[in-house]
Amino acid sequence: MKGRLFIVSTPIGNLEDITLRAKRVLGEVDLVAAEDTRRTGRLLAHLGLRKPMVSYHDFNKEKRTPELISRLLRGEDVALVSDAGTPGISDPAYYLVVRAVEEGIEVVPVPGPTAFVAALVVSGLPTDRFTFEGFLPHRASRRRKRLEELKGETRTMIFYESPHRISETLKDILEVLGDRRASLSRELTKKHEETRRGRIGELLESCRLRPPKGELVLVVEGAGKGD
Repeated sequence: MKGRLFIVSTPIGNLEDITLRAKRVLGEVDLVAAEDTRRTGRLLAHLGLRKPMVSYHDFNKEKRTPELISRLLRGEDVALVSDAGTPGISDPAYYLVVRAVEEGIEVVPVPGPTAFVAALVVSGLPTDRFTFEGFLPHRASRRRKRLEELKGETRTMIFYESPHRISETLKDILEVLGDRRASLSRELTKKHEETRRGRIGELLESCRLRPPKGELVLVVEGAGKGD
């Protein structure tokens, strides 16, 4: 009998956000595949669990995927976790899930925290229709090209960004999309959690005066009738 691949969501900061089901599944599986085994090891220790772990990340996914599929086909249950949040959101989980589906392996979601959803619901912007864009391209020319493609997008847009690129990204958004309403969240669920709201220009000035630290989620309103 084939094993099952569990896609297990873990806290994005506050360890109290672990679900009872996630704790149970992590305790029952034969193996945990983790983006960062050290970080996941600390989580397992916090939960009072000791489990065999292997690393699974962007740099070893092509080598590691056949190994994990082989173990699943032998009947072992495997839990896949990312550094934080839900696997498959801006990480390599998709690569393993596709292979598992092709092999007829049952893939089981264990829902939990996701940073972009948390940022969206506190942004003060429309939540009925939205699009998650992940990270914009690092190169300025490609980033601006992608923003040009999004110029007519009417849904609320959500982006991940790093602290050292956020000012350049906000400048490009201001020039390409205009001075729209937006919010910038950082360190969600953690001690220094903060959400700044205002126009893009105001957020840009805020970042100049108080450069943000930690993981960032930028939420931008969609195009209106006058845009």
